[in-house]
Amino acid sequence: MNLANRITLARIFLVPIIMFFLLVNLKFPLIEMDQFTITYNQIIAALIFIIAAWTDGLDGYIARKRKLVTNLGKLLDPLADKLLVSAVLVSLVEMGKVGAWIVIVIISREFAVTGLRQIALLEGHVIAASKWGKWKTAAQITAIIALLINNFPFAFINLRFDLFASWVAAIITLYSGLDYFIKNKHVINFNE
Repeated sequence: MNLANRITLARIFLVPIIMFFLLVNLKFPLIEMDQFTITYNQIIAALIFIIAAWTDGLDGYIARKRKLVTNLGKLLDPLADKLLVSAVLVSLVEMGKVGAWIVIVIISREFAVTGLRQIALLEGHVIAASKWGKWKTAAQITAIIALLINNFPFAFINLRFDLFASWVAAIITLYSGLDYFIKNKHVINFNE
């Protein structure tokens, strides 16, 4: 087990810790003003999420730089990403912070592109991450962080940045999924 794979595993193990702090209401407000409240557990969940999201780039960088790219890493890295994003988004739906349709769009795209990548692998092709895939990840992380911290600091000026970021994430996610399928349609053989 190399360093890059250990970092990826750490990201997977951070998911239940984030869920604990996100879903267990410890009722200790950090900031409580007018119609804005944020609790310590929300801040802790957001910080752990940020660290976990950051490790996504870190493990890939280490694997490429040290030539530690392995089949286990190729399997675990996208799995860890999907677990992290899906778990947090489903929790945010449970908390009433994001619409279920946005989460369904995002998770459906992830399953569809993962399926496409699996088909490509069976055909001997590798589908590399596209620029839209990277923008999708950045948009999702931005939206999730805004939702995790109750739209801070934009809540004080009545700007729904969290809602805007969620819509942008959903649109870019949908577009990036379509982009993968259009650019890789040669991989899918409908005659089988």
